[in-house]
Formats: sequence, structure tokens, C-alpha cells
Amino acid sequence: MASPDSANRPVARAPLSRTTLLGIAGVGVCALIWGTTWYGITLQFGVVEPLVSIVWRFGLASVILGLACMVMRWPLTLTRDQHLAAFFQGLFAFSISYSFTYAAEHHVASAIVAVTFAALTFLNLILFRVAAGQRAAAASWAGAVLGVAGVAVLSGGEILGAGFDREAALGVGLALVATTASAFGNFFAWRGQNAGSAVIPSTAWAMAYGTGLLALWGLATGVEWSIEPTARYLGSLAYLAVFGSVIAFGLYFTIARVIGYTMASYISALTPPIAMLVSVAFEGARFGWTALIGLAIVLAGQALLIRAPKR
Repeated sequence: MASPDSANRPVARAPLSRTTLLGIAGVGVCALIWGTTWYGITLQFGVVEPLVSIVWRFGLASVILGLACMVMRWPLTLTRDQHLAAFFQGLFAFSISYSFTYAAEHHVASAIVAVTFAALTFLNLILFRVAAGQRAAAASWAGAVLGVAGVAVLSGGEILGAGFDREAALGVGLALVATTASAFGNFFAWRGQNAGSAVIPSTAWAMAYGTGLLALWGLATGVEWSIEPTARYLGSLAYLAVFGSVIAFGLYFTIARVIGYTMASYISALTPPIAMLVSVAFEGARFGWTALIGLAIVLAGQALLIRAPKR
């Protein structure tokens, strides 16, 4: 028989499962990689047009993933539904999103673009609720909001110093399109998962479709196809293709299937603090005490997402 005060005792939370812990570790690795790619992208500006650099990056990444599938004897053949999901995933996640991201950085500081991408978790919650009928716990919504608020505080000085003129408004608009496209890319990756496609083959096809669409757009608009034969450009291209695309996206879409696209997309909130550290190390940037407050808010949001009930 239970003791009289047993009802007043706090209920212990169940420990996080091994799968969840591995997913959290994967989120950290992706955030670390993508946090450094912001600096890697800046090394590609100058001689080669941004659209061409994106084509080289994802074209190389899709070839590497395809070769990996052949070496590991993973079938690259997809069904019609799986191809459709991969096509739209490539259209939104790799073609539209990255095109508008590069364009946005020509109008506003990267910190403002990072703040916009911090809304990806929030957009995922809305999109999956409307399009897929998935209901998230209140803690998940709170964690997503904290992610946006934390990155806004973290980058507040740069945002306020930018001045919201017409140029800045255009940059923010482009970044919003990029972020929304990424959310739709997640949705179609989920559709591919439901259609039974494996992560690596479907990601290889999605990157190939995105690359092909960008290449067709480049041919139609008459861009100059070139490559800069310097260690700076080729080194950044190799890093962005291998680490920023093959490893990071392969890992991201894998952990998204395990812990959900909402929690996986919180990488977009964890990336800016890492990008700031890279900026301090390589660009001599300096940040004040508000950055620490913003980082604390971001981590609090991550904790809420981790502990939020999964529905």
C-alpha cells in the first residue's frame, strides 16, 4: 500500500534514450560543421558567380554520395514517388534556399540571415502541422520561439547597426524566402521517408536534381561558367562540398528521421554562436555580453525541445 505522502512526491523523468542522445550528438556535429561554413562561403565570393559556386558545390557532393552508394552497394534506384519527393527536396532545399541565401548576404550582414534561419524550427512546426497534421507539444513551440529570440539577442548589435533601409528590407525578404524553402525541403525529405527511400540515395538524387535545376537556370540567364584555380577557392569548395554537404546533410537527414525534423532543424539556432566564434578566430570580430545572454537563451530552447513530449 502506498504511503500517505506518495502522491506529493515528484515523478522522476525517464532518462533520455540512447537514440535521443545519439540524435543530440548528431545535432551538435551538424551545428559545428555548418557554423564554420558561413566563413567558408565568404572565401568563394569575388571571381566566380555565386550560382556557379553552388552548382560546383552540390554537383561535387552529389557525385561523392553516388559513388559512396556504389561502393557500399546501396541501390540508387528510386520509385516514382521517391523520385518526386527527391526532386522537390532538391528544388527547395538545395536550389531555391541556397540561391536566396547567397543573394541575401549581398544585401545584409550574415548575422541577419542567421537570425532569419533561426525561425526554421518554428516554420517546420507550422508546416508539418498544416500539411501533415502533426501536433507538437507546447514545450516544442516554446523551444522554437526561444531559438529565434536567442539568436536575435545574440546578433542584436549587428542588426541594429545595419539600419533597416530599403537594401536591408530586400535582404531580409530574400533570407525569409530561403528559410521558407528550407522548411519545404524538410517536408519533402519527410515525404521521401514515408515513401520508403533510404537517406543517402535520396539525398544524392535531391542534390543532383537541385544542381541540375540551378545549372539550367544559369544557362538560361547566361551566367559565366568559371572556376578560380586558387588554394583559397578550391579549398573552400572542397570543405563546403565534403563537410558542409555530404557529411552534414547526410547526417542531418538521418537524425531528422530519428528525432524529428523540428528538433533537427534547431541546428539553425545553434549554428550562429559557432559562426561567431569562427568570426572571432579568423576575422578578429568582437562581441559583448549580450552574446552570452543570447547563447544562454538558445541553449534553453534546445533543452526544451529535447525534453518536449514526442507526439
